[in-house]
Amino acid sequence: MNSNDTLERLASIIESRKLVNGGDPETSYVARLLHKGPDAFLKKIGEEATETVMAAKDIDCGGATPELKGRLVGEVADLWFHTLIALAHYKLRPADVLAELERREGTSGIEEKSLRKAQQREATND
Repeated sequence: MNSNDTLERLASIIESRKLVNGGDPETSYVARLLHKGPDAFLKKIGEEATETVMAAKDIDCGGATPELKGRLVGEVADLWFHTLIALAHYKLRPADVLAELERREGTSGIEEKSLRKAQQREATND
C-alpha cells in the first residue's frame, strides 16, 4: 500500500462528509468543521501547525525519544488531516499537492523561492 493511496482514501472519506454528500454535523467532526466554514478548519490548521512546531522543539530540547518522536508524528498527522479538509473544501485533492511536489522535484528550494518572488513582482507590476 502506498502513501498516495492512503491520502486518496482519506480524501474520499472527507469528501463523503461534505453536507452536499449527506455529511451530518451532529455526528461527524469533518462535517461539523466544513459546516462552520473556512474560519473553523483554517483555525485548526493553525493550531495543528503550532503543535507540530512545539513537538519538534521538544525533540530538540529533550532528545529524540520514541515518545517525543511519536508525538511529532501524531501532530503532523493532525496537521495533514486538517489540511486535507481544506483541500476538500476548495475542491482539490492530495494528487494536486503531489503533482506540485513532483513539479518542484529537482529544483533547489532557493531557486523555487526566487522564481516565486519574481512572479509575484511581475504580477504586481502588471
